[in-house]
Amino acid sequence: MSDSPSHPPAHDPYAAFRIPNFWQYMLGSLLIQIGMGAQGLAIGWEIYQRTHQALSLGLVGGVQAIPMILLSLPAGYLADRFDRRRVIALCLTGVALCSLGLAWLSHIQGPIAWMYLLLFLDATFMTLQRPAGSAIFPALVPAETFENAMKWSSSLYQLSGMGGPALGALIISFSVPAAYLTNAAFAMIFIGLLFLLRLRPSPAAAGRATLSTVLSGVHFVWGRKVLLATISLDLFAVLLGGATYLLPVYATDLLAHSAPHGMHPAQILGWLRVAPAVGAFVMAILLAHLPPMRKAGRTMLLAVAGFGVATIIFGLSRNFWLSWAMLCLTGALDNISVVVRHTLLQLLTPDEMRGRVSAVNAIFIGSSNEIGGFESGAVAQIFHSPTLSVISGGIGTLLIVAIWALAFPALRRFGALRGEAPKEMVETG
Repeated sequence: MSDSPSHPPAHDPYAAFRIPNFWQYMLGSLLIQIGMGAQGLAIGWEIYQRTHQALSLGLVGGVQAIPMILLSLPAGYLADRFDRRRVIALCLTGVALCSLGLAWLSHIQGPIAWMYLLLFLDATFMTLQRPAGSAIFPALVPAETFENAMKWSSSLYQLSGMGGPALGALIISFSVPAAYLTNAAFAMIFIGLLFLLRLRPSPAAAGRATLSTVLSGVHFVWGRKVLLATISLDLFAVLLGGATYLLPVYATDLLAHSAPHGMHPAQILGWLRVAPAVGAFVMAILLAHLPPMRKAGRTMLLAVAGFGVATIIFGLSRNFWLSWAMLCLTGALDNISVVVRHTLLQLLTPDEMRGRVSAVNAIFIGSSNEIGGFESGAVAQIFHSPTLSVISGGIGTLLIVAIWALAFPALRRFGALRGEAPKEMVETG
């Protein structure tokens, strides 16, 4: 035998999947994300078909935003105080029951108001389980495999963003209640997979959550202007520029004539809903292979501005393929913004503050899609024009970018997303 040192082990791109805890959890997570995507598409389709009112679509976002705003911080405390696997399982049981209720109401054509109530409860359960789902992730794999696991987790999340609406479009073309039943079934499968995991019990947090604990995260974000700029820019861009909740209107009334011959409006909706996820997935692959950003702040501002322009073009378009391409572009550009924001959160936040700062970020960003959906539906209803709603949102996004570029010079100057943050970026402003 030779005494020469052995070669270092070759890189294993599938290392995380060789760990049962990881693939079992990711399978369950992928299923519930696909199920929620299918259910979300079915909800929008059914409510618009029954009401033909854009405001009804906006209310879907409104009732789902309320739990995210009110319960995100308590949910973080629950994730640290109790067994995370049980928290997730109990919440998923609630999700399954809500989906069963939606299926029954859909079958009997029950009151829309009861559907809103079930959507509120469903959003409550999802909000309560989300921090526990994030907190349990590091326990699934050893430290040396964590980076590989995070890359696969991100890719699978984008995959579910494509698979959910596509599955939903296929299902609702023959049965809307079946989409809700599918989500209930996927939730129960995830619960079963959770209890196959072999995890050490997580230590319970000492003490109680207090108002001062919450406010310390708010004060930290407020004092770091570049962090405040990225979070608020992303918030207003999605709030003003989101067109997702009006897609049933476009699929049914505005783009049906230009879609490929024989395509059912439900299939048109599925194609439109999946487009942003396709763009985000492609951009995620590109960013992984491109060199690190050298001017991240300026790149984020340009990406959000491009998001606004693509939204305006989508609002004006009556060509199916142009509309689909613009939605892809919004997903791709939004992914750039997300990468910059998430990286800055890690770069500018000390380890002892990350949980509280992440909670603040979750409240602002987690509810922006739903609040934006309500805003889009309300504007479309008031002015009797979904086109005006989408275009005005895109213009509003461009105005926000211009204002933020002037108001937050630290964001314009921010450079590479690597190493230590420059001193002027981490000081309070």
